[in-house]
Amino acid sequence: MSDTQYITLREALAAARLGRRLTALLDTHLEADDCRGIRDAIRAHAAVGVPARDRFGFHPLSAALETAEALVESLSTDRNMTIAVILSALSTGEGYEEAVEKRWGADIGKLVRGLDKVSTIYSRSASVESDNFRKLLLTFAEDIRVIIIMIVDRLRLMRAINHHPSERLVRDTAAEANYLYAPLAHRLGLYAIKSELEDMSLKYSNREVYTRIAHELNETKARRDAYIADFIAPIREKLEAEGLKFEIKGRTKSIYSIWNKMKKQHNTVEDIYDLFAIRIVIDCPPEREKPECWLAYSIVTDMYRPNPGRLKDWLSIPKSNGYESLHITVYGPEERWVEVQIRTRRMDTIAEKGLAAHWKYKGIKSENDLDTWMNNVRDILEAGQHGPMELMRNFKMDIYSREVFVFTPRGDLYKLPQGATLLDFAFNIHTRLGCQCVGGRVNGRQRKINYRLASGDTVEILTSPVQKPSRDWLNIVVTSKARNKIRSVLKENENRSAELGKELLQRRFNNRKLDYDESTVSKTLAKMGYKNSIEFFSALGSGEIDVNSVVDTYIEFVTRGITKGDDDATRVSASEFNFQQSADEAEAAGTAEDVLVIGDNVKGLNYRLARCCNPIYGDEVFGFVSAEGVIKIHRTDCPNAAHMKQKYGYRLIRTRWSGRAGAEFAATLRVVGRDDIGIVTNITSIINKEKSVSLRGISIDSNDGLFQGVITVGITDTAALNQLIKKIKTVKGVKDVQRNK
Repeated sequence: MSDTQYITLREALAAARLGRRLTALLDTHLEADDCRGIRDAIRAHAAVGVPARDRFGFHPLSAALETAEALVESLSTDRNMTIAVILSALSTGEGYEEAVEKRWGADIGKLVRGLDKVSTIYSRSASVESDNFRKLLLTFAEDIRVIIIMIVDRLRLMRAINHHPSERLVRDTAAEANYLYAPLAHRLGLYAIKSELEDMSLKYSNREVYTRIAHELNETKARRDAYIADFIAPIREKLEAEGLKFEIKGRTKSIYSIWNKMKKQHNTVEDIYDLFAIRIVIDCPPEREKPECWLAYSIVTDMYRPNPGRLKDWLSIPKSNGYESLHITVYGPEERWVEVQIRTRRMDTIAEKGLAAHWKYKGIKSENDLDTWMNNVRDILEAGQHGPMELMRNFKMDIYSREVFVFTPRGDLYKLPQGATLLDFAFNIHTRLGCQCVGGRVNGRQRKINYRLASGDTVEILTSPVQKPSRDWLNIVVTSKARNKIRSVLKENENRSAELGKELLQRRFNNRKLDYDESTVSKTLAKMGYKNSIEFFSALGSGEIDVNSVVDTYIEFVTRGITKGDDDATRVSASEFNFQQSADEAEAAGTAEDVLVIGDNVKGLNYRLARCCNPIYGDEVFGFVSAEGVIKIHRTDCPNAAHMKQKYGYRLIRTRWSGRAGAEFAATLRVVGRDDIGIVTNITSIINKEKSVSLRGISIDSNDGLFQGVITVGITDTAALNQLIKKIKTVKGVKDVQRNK
């Protein structure tokens, strides 16, 4: 093992200096026991002797200490964040997170676990430039402090790679900082960090432009400072005369902001409209904030002519993201426009330290869920009595709990709804992949097509050329895309099978030297119980029915006058049918413990429960003798009952339930409600608690805030079913529950 894999003497000395500085900065938070615990963790890590340097060549301990120092200097950080940053770099392998939680407590353990999760996901850099990656970071960070630590760590890295030998690595890192971390910092209100990240990103990606603007700013610095001093002097004098306690800051826009303005306005540095900005920060009690801010406003506008069109009053009505300040633009000396911001110490602290959740500010794209969530963060922080980070500790990040984000083996990232299966993922990638899917490997383990995915899973789809979609797949998938594709393929396969079946029947007619008459065939298939020719020919083409039996039935019907409209010739009694069921019908047929009396008090006949209405014990039912000779049991309110009674009344048989309920029957419920988090879990929880009910299948489809679910349950009788429906209706968010007919 190379010596460069271990910490160097220079790094060790730097780490020692950093440790002493951190201890001094956190002397109110860190105790002697904390320092001893960190030293013990460092020794344990060193004893393992594993390769530890990152792709930039930095040792993780040195990097972690620098990040911890940046946290303390940049933010109002706390003991737990600082310790977690250091401990996250000292992993000694399996069981480390559990050991951290045992030694340091649940909160630090949670932070270390969150940092480990996010770093694992981040290592798959192929997807970093997708918007889904940003959402995935927010999903995997169990605590908002994890995201803050990541942003500060990226700031530390950007400061450290100025002279890194790999230009490509530096450019890629700068692009990531500009695309991912600067917007996240902005959304959290970490403006100083956001500006520094953007400036360094421009520096590393376009040094020529950065250097030119920095040079121009440096050349004009003395003149600019003198201008700001002259501008401030009369304002300061008047504010002091009014007895206000205040601080005045002058600033120039960041280099990155200047560059953006130059591109948009096609101007030089000197021509930038709001290159100068003055901030007046007033110290006053909360009840005096507005009066004193407006007093400062009147003083400034009395001295310098304001531009009314540039007034931004976020003092009277704060922005929806919580930002409070009063912005005015005035015409200063030398005919230059100067922006003046007026706010109190409280407002300035919140904005500077990142607690205002500056979400929509300056045109950053907003999303409703994130916007609401960030406003909640602001409300919680402003109500805190023991420091903002103490409250942040208990604020869970669950903003994307209705979505899952999964990877392909190549690192591509896909977003799917919560509850999506491996089959959904296959269809989301490509229809052909979905149609041939036989399962997959999730995180290296073999899984079936109905496996439900979780955020962060790496999924590899396994296929077979002989695999074909079936109707059962419609109960497995949850995405409308997969469901529509399956239906389309099933329809296409049915049509193809129907063409094959029709060709097969015509060929058999030719072999027997029979005339193929379309109208006669149509009447024949109707007598055999098929609703349409597509269904009939598809069954014929797939081998569900034997072509020879069809021809024989056709000949029999012709010879008995069926083509002449003599329906009476085909009327038969139940005793003339063969009631022996096929092996395929065994599952749906009556059992040895028969609870049905069919006809004249006859029990023990073979029957099937019709799938069109799924009768259960207690329903009013009747029997129908099908063309195959099997008695099918229908509910009297079956959608097909009226048609059967009108056209095939002679095939109906009186049927009633007998004995006591005991067997389990299938019943289907349709549930409609609001698409709320946890509603499906609440419904399935009720079903699982019922002793006489079992969950057999569930399919959910959501659209425009509503969801429609089809739930199949195993149940003993109608009384148990009605009781279950009443309980599901009590679930919050459920609007209607109906039994499918």
